[in-house]
Order: sequence, then structure tokens, then C-alpha cells
Amino acid sequence: MRGAVFVGVDRDLELTDVEPVGPGPSDVVVAIGASGVCHSDLSVVTGARPFPAPALLGHEAAGTVVEVGADVRLVRVGDRVVTGFIPSCGRCFWCLRGESNLCQLAADVATVPRATLPDGRTATAFLGLGTFAERITVHEASLVPVRSDLPDDQLALLGCGVTTGICAVLRTARVEPGDTVAVLGCGGVGQAVVQGAKLAGAARIVAVDPVGWKRDIALSLGATDAVDPTTTDVREAVLAGTGGRGVDHAFEATGLPAVTRQALTVARRGGAVIMLGMPAFDAVLEIPALPLFAEGKRVVAGKYGDAQVRRDVQRLIELAEAGRIDLASMVTRRVGLADVNEALRAMTGGEVIRSVIV
Repeated sequence: MRGAVFVGVDRDLELTDVEPVGPGPSDVVVAIGASGVCHSDLSVVTGARPFPAPALLGHEAAGTVVEVGADVRLVRVGDRVVTGFIPSCGRCFWCLRGESNLCQLAADVATVPRATLPDGRTATAFLGLGTFAERITVHEASLVPVRSDLPDDQLALLGCGVTTGICAVLRTARVEPGDTVAVLGCGGVGQAVVQGAKLAGAARIVAVDPVGWKRDIALSLGATDAVDPTTTDVREAVLAGTGGRGVDHAFEATGLPAVTRQALTVARRGGAVIMLGMPAFDAVLEIPALPLFAEGKRVVAGKYGDAQVRRDVQRLIELAEAGRIDLASMVTRRVGLADVNEALRAMTGGEVIRSVIV
């Protein structure tokens, strides 16, 4: 079986033969149908997110169950599944409180050896998944069984970007009809935020991104306004379109502290900034305390968009099947596993919303 192995910071992933470990009692073997290439994977390669090598990268995927361990109860052989980059065990303190996006099992699954390399070394899997491979062995809690005829390349996006963005609107921010929204960063997560805001009935959706064609896609998906931050003062543009107040909800979808601070400048008094992009491990967010307090603004982290995947993923599928959200438009390129490094470079260059390995 082939897999793309992380071997060190700033080095290409190595495409090589790997042997998935046999499933333990709670493990499942999945044949991968499609895997999205996400900024979180790129962050491992660049060193922004430290992760030990060797490891299989990839975490946003769809596929089919081909083998299950003796104690597996959540899925069966033949099920179509979407991966969850945070597991949902259903038993820990957080899952029982309806906060499965904070599941206690996440740290445990990330350190388990999941494949054997040709030289005999074992490799872990990023976030317990490692979907840049033809087959993976994962804990059952990291999978969501789904019912759909949608193609794998669209379902794969529900493993991370689309679910994060749309659920951040509906769950984290709780956007209501008539609210105003700004989206700073229109990659995969940002485009999903745009779609979620339209779904929620937002009156104004301002898409902010330096790449023109990304702004155009955002407009086609429901944004009412688009701003180029390289040529236009973002704060002035947003205030001009909101009666001088600013937006109710400003979504940061880049992971950059500077963009989070900019989001604070466009949120109205009493408004909220929702952080969705994953920051580098050494990033520091500095916020002037008095204006934050005096203006009653809130800054919240929308990890996984506060999605409860065993409830929300199937609901998102049904919205896509009904034509209420558009997954196909977010798949910019379909590539083979051998093209994974080029897909990562295309992301760095701002050339894609999502490349999907099929």
C-alpha cells in the first residue's frame, strides 16, 4: 500500500510502500476514496505545528470500511465513512456535555503507531488518521458513518474544512437572520463560513482576501461584498457597509494573529471575533485590553466549529443533497497521491481552495 510520509520539516513527503497495522479491538481499516489537502497538513511540513517524523499526514477524508476490530460498534464493514480530525468517543466528560469537539481521546489516538515502513520503523498518523494513503487503520471514534450518494471528493471536505466553517456560523457564533458577517480569509474554511452565513440568513457577508478569484468564488457562494486587503482599508470598507457600526460576527480563517486583530477592528461594539484558523505553535495574540473591555467585544475559538460530528455531518450532507450548500465548487483540483507535494505547494501559493487526492 502506498502512503505519503512526513520525514522532516521543509522536506517533501516521501511516497512509499507502507503496511497499515492490523486493527486492534477498537480499530477500523478504511479504504480511502478521497482526501482533502488542508493547511493543517501544510503546517506540519513547515514546522508551524511540530509533529514527530515519520508520520502519515492527511486528516480530511472519505472512504469505505473494509475491516473492523472485535469491539467496534460505531461502524460496520461496507459503511461509507467520513473522518473526524477530532475523535468523538461519546463517553468522556466533554462528549457527555455535548462538546465532542474537545474529546479527551484526541491526544491518545495521535500517538499510536499506525503503519510500518519498508525499513521496519513504525509511523504514527497525523491526528490519528494519516489519510494520505490508500488504506488507514484508525480508532472507531475517529469515523462518522454516512448515508449519501455524493462522491468521495465532496464528502471528504466534511472531515475538516466545511464542517468547521459552517458549524462555526451555526454553533459557535449562532448567526441569526439579518446579522452581518465578515470573513477574513477565503480558503476552504472561509468559503464554508460564507456558505454557512448565507444559510443562516445573514443580511451582509463581507469576504476579505487578497486573491481575486477567491473573492469571486465567495461572491458566487453568497457573499454580498468583497474586499481586497492589499488595496483597500478593510475597516473603513466594512464600516461603510454597516452604517458605521461594524459587523456582528467577524470570522478569522487564517490562523494569523494579525488577522485576528484586524477582525477585532471590524467587529461592532458587542460583536464577536471567531478564531477558526490554526495558529503556529509559537504564535502570540496581543490584544489591547481596555478597548476590548470598554466595547464589550468577545473573542472565541471555534475549534472544529463546535461541531458535534455524529449529529452534524449527516445534516450537512442532507443540506448539500438539497442544494443548500455547494461542496463541488470548493474542490479546485483533483490529483493523485503522487501529486501530494505539488498540492501542498499550490496551497502555499494561494492557487486552490481545496486540492483533493482521489
